[in-house]
Amino acid sequence: MRGGSEGGGAATPPPFDPELSAALTSAGAVARGPVTPENLAAWQERDAAVRPRPTVEVLRDGGRFEVAELDASGVRLVSARPTGAGGPLPLLYYLHGGGLITGNAWSVLPRLLRELAEPLGIAVISVEYPLAPAAPYPAAVEACFAGLRWTTDRARRLGVDAGRVVVGGKSAGGGLAAALALLTRDRGGPAPVGQLLLSPMLDDRNNSFSARQLAGHDTWDRTSNTTAWRAALGELHGAPELPPYAAPARAADLSGLPPAYVEVGSAETFRDEAVAYADGIWRAGGEAELHVWPGAFHGFDTFAPEAALSRDARDARIRWLRRLLAR
Repeated sequence: MRGGSEGGGAATPPPFDPELSAALTSAGAVARGPVTPENLAAWQERDAAVRPRPTVEVLRDGGRFEVAELDASGVRLVSARPTGAGGPLPLLYYLHGGGLITGNAWSVLPRLLRELAEPLGIAVISVEYPLAPAAPYPAAVEACFAGLRWTTDRARRLGVDAGRVVVGGKSAGGGLAAALALLTRDRGGPAPVGQLLLSPMLDDRNNSFSARQLAGHDTWDRTSNTTAWRAALGELHGAPELPPYAAPARAADLSGLPPAYVEVGSAETFRDEAVAYADGIWRAGGEAELHVWPGAFHGFDTFAPEAALSRDARDARIRWLRRLLAR
């Protein structure tokens, strides 16, 4: 693990789950070090070079899935569903992770199709939103909103049910999904029926106990998080009146939101902001299901998809989605 700490006086971090820790060590991920302003451009170049970007033909997996790339008035979407599934299908409108600075809409689809779309019989649309710092706030969230509105306006043609849309994402994508739920509430639609927030990146202030406790230890630590937020927000970073659509933890009102599934690891930078967000929804009279996976670091199920904890997390997501969509 990377040594050192930030913020002064941070407590000893929780131990990683042994199975997850072994997978992390084997992957050699900790040797990469944090993202800093100095290495951000190189980090983005490396990520673009090595991150998978499967073609439509590869995503179809020999006819297992129907896949199409769509142009939603300038926002690129990748639409996919199990082949032969009757419509209109419930839709998972998904926003990829990558700290708002990396990632793409294609790389997340093989797992989403295999782990969620096929078992649940739902459609997935993955959004290629613009990345910071080239496209700072509000570019990403506005692109996600525009894509969602375009999709629901054409739901019948796309074979999806506009009344059963779940917005979701992991890490930066989880933060964007939360922001999208707030934005659709305040703009009067289109209204998702749920929000799937996996290790969501919610708070630009980056000063929670867990952010300080996990500095230098988590796979995405306080240094990387600060770098990413500054790239995304520029001079708005840390501003007292930052809009909640930029950083959902800033929302003063969490009422009127769709049911939320909030997941985070106990040994993760985002732990406390995710727990606080679920608590804020409850305090506002809303509905949230919270899972804090013991010994899990950021991205644990990507590093160790077959670990017991990763399988438990996957099963919990499926159960929540199944209950939600059956209403």
